[in-house]
Amino acid sequence: MKRIAAIVRPEKLVELKAALDGAGVRGMTVYEVMGCGSQRGWSEYVRGNEVMLSMIPKVKLELVAPDDQVDDLIDLVCDTALTGEVGDGKIFVTAVEECVRIRTRERGEAAL
Repeated sequence: MKRIAAIVRPEKLVELKAALDGAGVRGMTVYEVMGCGSQRGWSEYVRGNEVMLSMIPKVKLELVAPDDQVDDLIDLVCDTALTGEVGDGKIFVTAVEECVRIRTRERGEAAL
């Protein structure tokens, strides 16, 4: 099993969730986050002084999937979240050693 963590533009969340639902993804967690990368933020004027704001609002979506679905899900996220502009986001994939459904105590992929 792998955890897929995708950090994307907030305006892509509804479309991305619909695409993942259509692909049969049964569960995901979504966070509102702030961060910076190549975009480096923007400037605003506060009390007449220009201030550089370096944290940009993003959405972080996490899900856990069987190993054989990971590449397809990465492609789906990339295709859905793509605008072609700096700031489209990143995807991080990490190994998941175990998953336990608390209610039934099922383990592994059966608990997904």
